[in-house]
Amino acid sequence: MQLSDKKATLSFSDDSASVEFPVYKGTIGPDVIDIRKLYGQTGMFTYDPGFLATASCESAITYIDGDKGQLLYRGYPIEQLAENCDFMDVSYLILNGELPDAGQKQEFDSVVTHHTMVHEQLHLFMRGFRRDAHPMAVLTGMVGALSAFYHDSTDITNPRHREISAIRLIAKMPTLVAMAYKYNQGQPYIYPRNDLSYTGNFLRMMFATPCEDYQVNEVVERALDRIFILHADHEQNASTSTVRLCGSSGTNPFAAIAAGVACLWGPAHGGANEACLQMLEQLQAEGGIDKVGEFMEKVKDKSSGVRLMGFGHRVYKNYDPRAKLMQATCKEVLTALGLENDPLFKLAMELERIALEDPYFVDRKLYPNVDFYSGIVQRAIGIPTPLFTAIFALARTVGWIAQWDEMLSDPEYKIGRPRQLYTGASVRDIK
Repeated sequence: MQLSDKKATLSFSDDSASVEFPVYKGTIGPDVIDIRKLYGQTGMFTYDPGFLATASCESAITYIDGDKGQLLYRGYPIEQLAENCDFMDVSYLILNGELPDAGQKQEFDSVVTHHTMVHEQLHLFMRGFRRDAHPMAVLTGMVGALSAFYHDSTDITNPRHREISAIRLIAKMPTLVAMAYKYNQGQPYIYPRNDLSYTGNFLRMMFATPCEDYQVNEVVERALDRIFILHADHEQNASTSTVRLCGSSGTNPFAAIAAGVACLWGPAHGGANEACLQMLEQLQAEGGIDKVGEFMEKVKDKSSGVRLMGFGHRVYKNYDPRAKLMQATCKEVLTALGLENDPLFKLAMELERIALEDPYFVDRKLYPNVDFYSGIVQRAIGIPTPLFTAIFALARTVGWIAQWDEMLSDPEYKIGRPRQLYTGASVRDIK
């Protein structure tokens, strides 16, 4: 953070003395006005519902330019990372700031691989859930429970402990997600194997059975790995901010990540890809492509209550760069699996065509986002819809834990304490 030559001056219409605040510059992106002394100098707070204009922290991990449709991990464009790296490369980058060399890559892959097993008693813990429970309900509980099993390295003031916790979470999350799926299906858990890749191992734990082993399809493996990369981090979104806020109290990393999982569950956040596929399936059941035009007209009519899921984004005011990559990945998977004529994909393409041509959607910059295609890819792979958000959580874990570690490494970090504009009753007495 670099001090700018500019300063910001706040003046008042009641002739109160004006106050001056320093301005800081980041590497790229908007400058920030340092208002930390605002209350002390003026007795006032700022009002910013949703924190849409508030920089809550300093971070060097991820940068988004919504107007340009740009996403950078540690300075690297997401397009380059998705094309040239695997998820373990990207995880190392997000955690350490640089891409690994050959030796670092081998060591990191090995240490993650050898931490993928979970404590055997977690199998018993899982049995306490109903088998028809939503995977995110299960995952929230299971991640939180890890602190009861791995409490040997939860001293958050110790950098080595934070590193061990990060590795454990990244390594064990695929195992927990696969366990949640197997439990729902009434199938036995499949233990991880150390001779497979991170993503290949997850696919095997999902779809192998004691009766028949699972042969990893390279195209499917690469597609899912790309989904992991595209979801690894996304700046100070709701779940990441939740992890930071929860972690700021000094709680253990497993509790902080469990809070992130719970936040991600919301349909306006991680649950959006699930909602998008449900929309496509409903539209297909009601007539498919022949009804797309009628459906889009209902979307434009605000009184209809019909919503277009998978389009638009709080941050991106241009085409979501992740969506472009996901569209290409979607085509690769459907071709490899012989699903080129998949009706949902054709339906999705028609929705996209209309949205990119119709002035109503163009003027409002409602471009397809990453959720629009990722659900179709996961469905083609065989992942059930309720598990989509859990897959998202699996991928986002590396971003959460990196953001958490960055916060704890910041000498200026404090426990989060947002303020409010109180509009309730003033002081009154009981009569």
